[in-house]
Amino acid sequence: MKTRIRLLITGLMLLHASVYAQQGAKTAFSLEEAINYALEYNQNVINASYEKDIAETQVKETLSSGLPQITGEVTLNHNFEPQKQLLDASTFDPTVPEGNEVPITFQRRYDGNMALNVRQLIFDGSFFVGLQAARTFRELSSKDHIKTQIDVVEAVSKAYYNVLVTKEQYDLLEVNFSRLDTLLRETKARFETGFVEKIDVSRIQVEYNNTKVRLTNTRELLKVSYDLLKFQMGMPIKTTITLTDVLEEVLFDEEDNETFNYNERIEYSRLQTNLALTNLDIKNNRVQYLPNLYANLNLGYNTQADQANQWFEGNRWLDFGFVGATLSVPIFDGFLKKSKIQRNKIQLKQLDQSFAQLENSIDLEIIQSKTNLKNALDNMAAQKENTDLAEEIYNITRIKYQEGVGANLEVIEADADYKEAQTNYYNSLYDALVAKIDLDKAYGRLLK
Repeated sequence: MKTRIRLLITGLMLLHASVYAQQGAKTAFSLEEAINYALEYNQNVINASYEKDIAETQVKETLSSGLPQITGEVTLNHNFEPQKQLLDASTFDPTVPEGNEVPITFQRRYDGNMALNVRQLIFDGSFFVGLQAARTFRELSSKDHIKTQIDVVEAVSKAYYNVLVTKEQYDLLEVNFSRLDTLLRETKARFETGFVEKIDVSRIQVEYNNTKVRLTNTRELLKVSYDLLKFQMGMPIKTTITLTDVLEEVLFDEEDNETFNYNERIEYSRLQTNLALTNLDIKNNRVQYLPNLYANLNLGYNTQADQANQWFEGNRWLDFGFVGATLSVPIFDGFLKKSKIQRNKIQLKQLDQSFAQLENSIDLEIIQSKTNLKNALDNMAAQKENTDLAEEIYNITRIKYQEGVGANLEVIEADADYKEAQTNYYNSLYDALVAKIDLDKAYGRLLK
């Protein structure tokens, strides 16, 4: 009985966990939700976030060099061949002729040393500049992270719209295929009653077969479009998702951004950070002309003995200690620092050119994006009108054929023109959507 109760409880827990997992696993996404998902799970964004964390640790690494550096050291030596010195024996024995040297050692067979060393930075210009540089590099890593997010937003947006457009094309192909299927059955029936010729059936059959192949190809293309979107989102490819946005609700904004500032582009901001790093590099090379000052403290014990077991006799360990300071003054380095500063000044000139080039590039990108969007919208409007006209022509042609006053060939040609107009319209729609994304990126408003 108890076993059955435990099994029942376990089953209920597993059922609850399964239901919870199904509720927690989101499968329907709007464009905004897809972007938010990608900003959390896309592998490139995650790696860029790790780079931010690495930059943060580099700041801590630089800061640690300005804190006290404490080391402990224990040394035990067996001097199996003690060091010797040559001394004049006459110094110790007047009876020995002067100049008669003998080897003498002052080193015992065993010695040991235990010491605690403390070193504290008092002044080192490179440390303070290096700390500023590490924090600026952290800022650059943060901007690289933003740049990666913008790229992901662009990729996800285009992939999302690609799925919507491909889905619309597939749905229309299904309608066209159903319409051709009906027309083929009607034509076959009329052929059997002798109202049309065999060639009329064959013409529609050819168009029917072609549309069936296009329908199959578009279905596979739609699957690939979904997989591409999931890849850009950082989602497992095998996951099944649906999209909630509809193309009819997409708004196209052609307004000029009169208040545009170059700083709104992350590329410009990253270049400014690189400029700051170069200035800090110059500052670092200049402060290296200044002296460095460190404080030192050493405390410890040492011993010497003729027997190894005497190492462990506490009364043989004699304490020592000293405190002091080390001042290091650079005198001549072969003009190394001067050469580095000259290199930095040339790099600054390069950055000035990079700023001018980037500004021109952004201006050109905005102009091109605005032109592309305007042309795409004009083309889309024309293709929409062509689609409506092609549909009207097809409907009139089919009615005439059904009433016996039109030719079968005219119906087939009208159907082909109608499908071509639909394809052109959705291609122009996707081009307009891509142009809209490119314009938003050019204005630096892709990542809100």
